[in-house]
Amino acid sequence: MFSIIKFYILLFLTVFTCHSLPSVAETINFDGIFVEDACDLYPGDELITLDFGTIADKYLYLNNRTLSESFSIRLINCDLSLGREINASFNGNENSFLSGYLALDPVSQANGIAIGLETDTGEKIDINTKNHTQKLSAGNNEIRLKAFIQGEPSALTNKTISYGTFISTLTFFLEYN
Repeated sequence: MFSIIKFYILLFLTVFTCHSLPSVAETINFDGIFVEDACDLYPGDELITLDFGTIADKYLYLNNRTLSESFSIRLINCDLSLGREINASFNGNENSFLSGYLALDPVSQANGIAIGLETDTGEKIDINTKNHTQKLSAGNNEIRLKAFIQGEPSALTNKTISYGTFISTLTFFLEYN
C-alpha cells in the first residue's frame, strides 16, 4: 500500500512538472551608435616601454625623486570632424603611500618607490582620473608626457628603499571630444 501511494505521488509530481504553463515571449531591443575614433594610434605605441636605467638610492634620499624621463603617445590620421580634443586617462595600481602615483608590480625586487606622471610642462597627472586634455590638430599629434621615480615618504625618512629591478604597468585610455 505504501509503495502504491508513493507511485501516485511520484506520478502526480511528474505530471505537474512536465506540464508547462503558457508563456509570453518578449523582445529586447539593443541599439547604439558605432563611431570611428578621431585619430589612430601610431603602430607600436600600444606598448610603450620606459627604461629608467640605474638609479642610486643616495640620489633619491637627497632629492626625493629622479629627473623626469620623456615619452609620448603618437596619434596619426586625426580627423577634426570626429573630435577636436583628446582626454587621456591613465589607470593602474595606485601606490598606497603616494596618492596619484603608480605602484610597483608585485614581481618587483625594489621597494619604497613609486612612479609619478606629469605633462611635458611638469604638471602632475594623477593615475585613475581623467585629467589630461589636449587640443588636436588635423593629421598627426603627440601627447608628450614624463615619468619619474619618487621615494615613498617613510622609505626616504627611514632610508629603507630596497634595491633591485622593478616593473610597473599602466594602461592609457583615449577619449575624443
